[in-house]
Amino acid sequence: MVAPDQRGHGRSDRSADYSRSGYVEDAAAVLEHLGIRGAVVLGHSLGGVNAYQLAARRPELVDALIVEDIGAEVDDDLSFALSWPHRAPTRSGLLEGLGPSAGYLMDAVREYPDGWGLAFDPQDMNVSQELLNGDHWGDWLGADCPALLVRGSHSTVLDAEHARRMAARRARTRLVELPAGHTVHDTVPMEFAGAVRGFLHSL
Repeated sequence: MVAPDQRGHGRSDRSADYSRSGYVEDAAAVLEHLGIRGAVVLGHSLGGVNAYQLAARRPELVDALIVEDIGAEVDDDLSFALSWPHRAPTRSGLLEGLGPSAGYLMDAVREYPDGWGLAFDPQDMNVSQELLNGDHWGDWLGADCPALLVRGSHSTVLDAEHARRMAARRARTRLVELPAGHTVHDTVPMEFAGAVRGFLHSL
């Protein structure tokens, strides 16, 4: 299993480019560097769009897709992140400043010489989301490899009807709904692993 940090995420460097092509080219470069052809590519949210765009644009690299809780049309607003504190004197102070989002960001908290902050720049996150928004049906339908689409039944990101249309319009696509919100893998990890394992065994 290969789990890269995408540009601007985790321990990867910031980038001046958060375009769709930038993310997809990064994923292709990782697979080519490692000499991997015919990968099963799994992505959540932003990573899910990256995954199905990679399959559409570089089909020789992808044998199957697992897309978690993201649609073929994306329209979200992360500008609220611009109000998060850049630094705080304590870890608890930073988490308090992050408000309701703190629970999603625990793994991204870092200590710096000038205080506590996040591993990424919220301005980058906002730009990345703006460039993610749009109609991506062409890419979703642009590859014919087997696909598993996982939706959280309480998700506010991917609604049930849109997920059903994605599965109905794309051949060789299985839709699974699990009792979770947007972060299915984190909320119900055993059920998510079971769905992924079953899909892999069907290939």
